[in-house]
Amino acid sequence: MKREADARPIRVAPILAAAVLSGCTVGPNFQPPTAPTISNYTRAPLAQIAAAPSAPEGQAQSLAAGADVPAKWWTLFHAPALDALEELALKANPDLAAARASLIEAHELYLAQKGGLLPAVDISGQMLREKDSAVVSPTLAQPVPEFSLYAGQVSVSYRLDLFGAVRRGVEQAGAQAEQQRYQYEASYLSLTTNVAVATIQAASLSDQIHDEECLVGAARNLLEIERRQQDLGQIAGADVAAQALALAQAEAALPPLRKALAQQEDMIAALTGQFPSEATVMPLKLADFSLPASLPVSLPSRLVNQRPDIRAAEAALHAATAAVGVAEADRLPDLELSASFGGTSTMLSNLLSHSDQAWSVAAGITQPLFHGGALLHKQKAAQATLDQTRAQYRSTVVAAFQNVADTLQAIEHDADALAADAAAVQAAHQALDVAQARARLGSVSGGSVLGVQQSYQTALIALVQAEAARFTDTVTLFQALGGGWWNRPSASFDN
Repeated sequence: MKREADARPIRVAPILAAAVLSGCTVGPNFQPPTAPTISNYTRAPLAQIAAAPSAPEGQAQSLAAGADVPAKWWTLFHAPALDALEELALKANPDLAAARASLIEAHELYLAQKGGLLPAVDISGQMLREKDSAVVSPTLAQPVPEFSLYAGQVSVSYRLDLFGAVRRGVEQAGAQAEQQRYQYEASYLSLTTNVAVATIQAASLSDQIHDEECLVGAARNLLEIERRQQDLGQIAGADVAAQALALAQAEAALPPLRKALAQQEDMIAALTGQFPSEATVMPLKLADFSLPASLPVSLPSRLVNQRPDIRAAEAALHAATAAVGVAEADRLPDLELSASFGGTSTMLSNLLSHSDQAWSVAAGITQPLFHGGALLHKQKAAQATLDQTRAQYRSTVVAAFQNVADTLQAIEHDADALAADAAAVQAAHQALDVAQARARLGSVSGGSVLGVQQSYQTALIALVQAEAARFTDTVTLFQALGGGWWNRPSASFDN
């Protein structure tokens, strides 16, 4: 069976001499992955992607290639209510507070790991009162039946770290702290994005409820007109029944919308660290938001440095690389130096007198020979973890670029959808006005108005949803580009 260190005889002295002189650190050195060399996020050139619907409800948007994302990107919507909710969430959200605590924990563990690079110094003391037996040898050189004994000692130990096990461990802990830093940034970005999306959705639902209530009112008025016409014998009962059905369908659409709005408000309360019963509900509508006219789009070469998830994956790759070095160094010789100085006396005042002093200097070396294959397999496992982490990094990068491309495509098509929905609403509204006017005059039946009414209702709700989609996808673009965390002053940790 092959020994873990080597099957050949080990010549420790030459190895130690070479390690001391060269400061050897075994294992692979981490090299940051190179950024993708692609020039576009989408198949079409970025300059050809724009959003400028001709509908009056749609503000034009253009994409500014190479522009930077501001730290407080949500202020670009010029919605004071959204700004207030974002600030409250950043102060009170418990998940963000937990992520911040994890960041501090990781940094402190890194600093603790760095302590292994320095000598360890300890001081100890002891005092005892003793009475010797007359049968056994006395404790002191001079027989004294009962005495007090004082002892004190300073000890120094230092692991020479011949092959960099400690240094690789420090490197690994530093990378893990860096990973936690970017996980915190990812939590920050996720929180601010969720608050913005939830607020926009609440405003959209509020608008849909308002529009639906208007439709209910119109349907109710038309039903009253038709009932009067029925009393005069101008229309049949079937027309009145059809209009009553239309009113019931419009009223049935309201409870699900109100339920969704209430749940959205509860979500906003939770995101801002409040209980739903304590949160202040701020009435919102989409008109309270302004759509950013110019959207910054980072260059593809910069995305890997801006996305917190990519930076966290890179830090994880760094930690896995260092772990291979730790596992490899654990199979090589380890040298530790130690020294102590102190004294023992029956009188505290004489504790450090010349005759009572004691000291020692020692050096110890350990070379693993046989651990049942454990050290070898740990090294192989560390290498497999490195390969896995490298693949995960690549997956994170590909997903990030897909995320940006999907969002850019969505912004382009959102504008087209808004223009189409606005045209549909305008056409349906005109048709409904004509149909209702003719119904009041009795020239058409209520059943003829019913289909036009339903078409207008559907088009109106679709228009509100299309407006909300533009706001939501704009938020998603800011998130996909990293959220501008690099422009935000934040607590820094010196490594």
